[in-house]
Amino acid sequence: MKTTGVSRARSTWLLVGGLLLFMAFIIYRSLHVAGYQCTVCVDFRGQAACRKVEGATEHDALMGATNNACAFVAAGVTDSIACEHTQPTKADCAAIN
Repeated sequence: MKTTGVSRARSTWLLVGGLLLFMAFIIYRSLHVAGYQCTVCVDFRGQAACRKVEGATEHDALMGATNNACAFVAAGVTDSIACEHTQPTKADCAAIN
């Protein structure tokens, strides 16, 4: 059975359309994951940093903001761990609608 040019073109367009729908779904899900937004400020060894992060849960957003802020003020793994265990100077979280 031979495939005609029209049949092949139709299959190609269906495949391209399916891929575009899949890509749109992935982009939509990655942009709308957040349920909470947290702002965390840390003061570690005389340096301060504040970061705002969105996450699916309040705990995820809080930990993400803490890790992100510590990445700017700590040098090395040992400092990063020590920074993450210090009390933040500011930690505000709010649900995102």
